Amino acid sequence: MQLHMGSHQFTHGLPDWRAAVLAGVIAGAVFLALGVVLMAVMTGGSLLEPPRMVAAIMLGRGALQSPQSFSIGIVLAAFVVHFGLAIVLALILGLIMTSFKLDSSMGMASLAGGAFAVVVYLINFYGMTQFFPWFAEARNGASLFVHIVFGICVANLYMRLERNRVRADAGGPS
Repeated sequence: MQLHMGSHQFTHGLPDWRAAVLAGVIAGAVFLALGVVLMAVMTGGSLLEPPRMVAAIMLGRGALQSPQSFSIGIVLAAFVVHFGLAIVLALILGLIMTSFKLDSSMGMASLAGGAFAVVVYLINFYGMTQFFPWFAEARNGASLFVHIVFGICVANLYMRLERNRVRADAGGPS
């Protein structure tokens, strides 16, 4: 049995932008559903609290008021911010994966996605809290877990949806 270690050095390759956008939307939906439920369970708060925190990025601190009442404007703002960020992060991860050939296997893609997600979590909950201090209260294991799930989902979905890759096991284009 021979073990082949692929080179993960920088190469100049363009990612499949379509695959990255689709992966971002799907993984963003998984993140949203899992994140809202886990945060409510972990903190005992409202299911509307996480969307309000995200909407406040666009709408300001006023979106954080009355967390028990439903507002379609706040939900729409939360969706715009959330899915916009999910797509941008998926595009960045797709670029990283393609540039360093991290889409060579599901294991490598999962590792890259998980590591990327941990970095995003640290930036979001320790760096961006300088600008959006209300996210400091969401620093917990559930938030980290949901970020890692997002990263792994994006990476694996990107790999599955990627059109411009040649697979050795199929003997041709996928």
